[in-house]
Amino acid sequence: MNVPLWVWALTIAAFGVIVVVDFFTHVRTPHEPSFREASLWSGIYVTLALLFGVGMMLAWGTSHGAEFLAGYVTEWSLSVDNLFVFLIIMTKFAVPRIYQQKVLMVGVIIALVLRGMFILAGAAAIARFEWVFYLFGAFLIYTAIALAREDHDSETEFHENRLLRLVRRGIPSTSAYHGDRLTVRSGSRRLMTPMLVVMIAIGSTDVLFALDSIPAIFGLTKEPYIVFTTNAFALLGLRQLYFLLHGLLRRLVFLSEGLAVILAFIGIKLVLETLHDNDLPFVNGGKPVAWAPEIPIWLSLLVIVVSLTVATAASLAKTRRDAAATAVAPAATEV
Repeated sequence: MNVPLWVWALTIAAFGVIVVVDFFTHVRTPHEPSFREASLWSGIYVTLALLFGVGMMLAWGTSHGAEFLAGYVTEWSLSVDNLFVFLIIMTKFAVPRIYQQKVLMVGVIIALVLRGMFILAGAAAIARFEWVFYLFGAFLIYTAIALAREDHDSETEFHENRLLRLVRRGIPSTSAYHGDRLTVRSGSRRLMTPMLVVMIAIGSTDVLFALDSIPAIFGLTKEPYIVFTTNAFALLGLRQLYFLLHGLLRRLVFLSEGLAVILAFIGIKLVLETLHDNDLPFVNGGKPVAWAPEIPIWLSLLVIVVSLTVATAASLAKTRRDAAATAVAPAATEV
């Protein structure tokens, strides 16, 4: 897949225009998006991503278009899981609902820039060292096992990362919000407000999520352009998705299990395809392993969609049963 430099520049510029338009039309004026607004703009972002995928099919072929679609669905589903942590951070810092849009947008921009750097580093490492795919595959399988073993009944707490602790120690801050301002002046000193603190928390925490999402997308495609655009579309639609799914997030109790299946599948796929394609000196006497299968992209897409569908259906069925049991319990007590 040969992507000219001008196409990269045009793509990045287009994403920049989307961010600017979104900020001035929706985020600049503090408000809590209605369900209708969140639904409309979530639909717009998903439509843009699908149209981009169609354009990729026309420009570079069906295979690369399918890789983009599978990658986008994977990144989108991992983003939904990330929203749980964003919800915890917003609650931890008691961010007023009317300012949460701005927090999410700035955090997403920070994450997009840092993820772009991660993608470049990952692409460079892959081009130089073929065995990196083994590390990616092993890490995805490890992450899948960790997700599957999580205790979803316990309340998750937010623990400040090293960057956030360093910022707090180095820059004095206020304890109260001052509208949506990031800094305020107190006497001769410039102080950081909780708005800036929570933006740093969102942006830096999202970078940690890149540790599984970027290897996952490299397991579906080796093209840096597809890796970047799938991440960009998933991140840019994250703010609208947060408000759209806010009431649904805690009902998706089996989402982590669904994501665990997806990550494990991609990890195994990555290892098998590396065995099949690459001449590695420490594997099979330096020759590719003939029996290792190549997993087609349509099968990857099928596994991703089925896993998410089953996880969502099972989650909603469980929460309905739990709600019915809770409603019956008080009635039985009264009798």
